[in-house]
Amino acid sequence: MFGTAPMKLFSCRASQHLAKMIADKLGIELGKSSVTCFSDGEFQPCFDESVRGCMVFIVQSTNPPADNMFELLLMIDAAKRASAYKVIAVIPYYGFARQDRKDRPRVSIGSKLSADLLSAAGVDRVITMDLHADQIQGFFNVPVDHLFGSAIFAPYIAGLKLKNLTISAPDMGGSKRANAYSRHLQSEMVLCYKLRKKPNVIEEMSIIGEVEGRNVVIIDDMVDTAGTLVLAANMMKERGATSIRAFATHPILSGNAIERINDSALEELVVTDSVPFINTSNKIKVLSIADIFAKTIQAVTSNQSISKNFVF
Repeated sequence: MFGTAPMKLFSCRASQHLAKMIADKLGIELGKSSVTCFSDGEFQPCFDESVRGCMVFIVQSTNPPADNMFELLLMIDAAKRASAYKVIAVIPYYGFARQDRKDRPRVSIGSKLSADLLSAAGVDRVITMDLHADQIQGFFNVPVDHLFGSAIFAPYIAGLKLKNLTISAPDMGGSKRANAYSRHLQSEMVLCYKLRKKPNVIEEMSIIGEVEGRNVVIIDDMVDTAGTLVLAANMMKERGATSIRAFATHPILSGNAIERINDSALEELVVTDSVPFINTSNKIKVLSIADIFAKTIQAVTSNQSISKNFVF
C-alpha cells in the first residue's frame, strides 16, 4: 500500500524483464496479466487480477514494432474500464520521438500523435527517460515525469577518473545535453556537425573543437544504427584522441549496429536496459535504470518530490 490508494505494477510483453526488476526494487510482486493472440495477428491484453480503486503503473517501452505502443494503449484502456483509480504509463523509451516537428513538408509529427493516443486511451500520468527532444513533454495534457540517464551515467564517468576529459555531442541537437555533462564534470567540450542525405545516412561530418591527447566521452540519448557514433569515434581517433567512449540511454541497435561498434575506435559503449536487446559485444556495457524508476514510482505514489533523483 502506497499513499491513499493501493499501488499495482504491471508490464506489457516488451519490458517484462525491466518491470520485474522495478518490482523487486519496490519490494512488491509484479501484477498478473496475460495476452490472447489471434491467428491474424490481433491481440488482447487482460488483467488477471482486480485493479479497482488502484494506482496502476504499466511498464512498456514503445520501440518498434508499433505493436508495443498499441499493447500499451490497450492495457491503459483495460485498466480504465476496470475502474482503476489512476493509470500511469511508465515508458522507459518513448518511441517515435525523433518525429518531434515538421522538418520537411507533408510529414507527420509522430511524437505528438503518440501523446494524443496515450491521452485518448485514458492515461493519467507518464514517466519516461531522456526524451529525444524536451518539448515533447508539452505534447501531453497530463503530468510527465522526465527522468535523465545522467543519474547513472555521470557517476560512472566520474568513477573512471579520466585525465584530460572531453565531453562530446554526436550532433548539434545534443549540445545542450553534452554541455550539462561538461559543466557537471568540469571538463572541456567538443561538438560534431553532420549533414544527412536521408534518415540514417550521413553525407558529411566535421568536429568542432580539439580532441588530440584527450579522453573523449560522447553523450547521446539513443544509438540506432550507430552510424553517427562510429563515424564520430573514428574521426576523433584519427585526430589524435587518446580514447573514445560513448554513453547512450536507449540501445535501439538496429541492423548491423553491433558489428559497427565492434569494428570501431570505441573502447566502450555504455547503455541502459530501457530497450531489451541481446548483447553480443564485449564493448557494450548495460547499466540498469530499475532503481531510478522504482524510486520515482514510490515518490509519485506518496506525493513526494522526484527532483532528488536528478544529478543535474
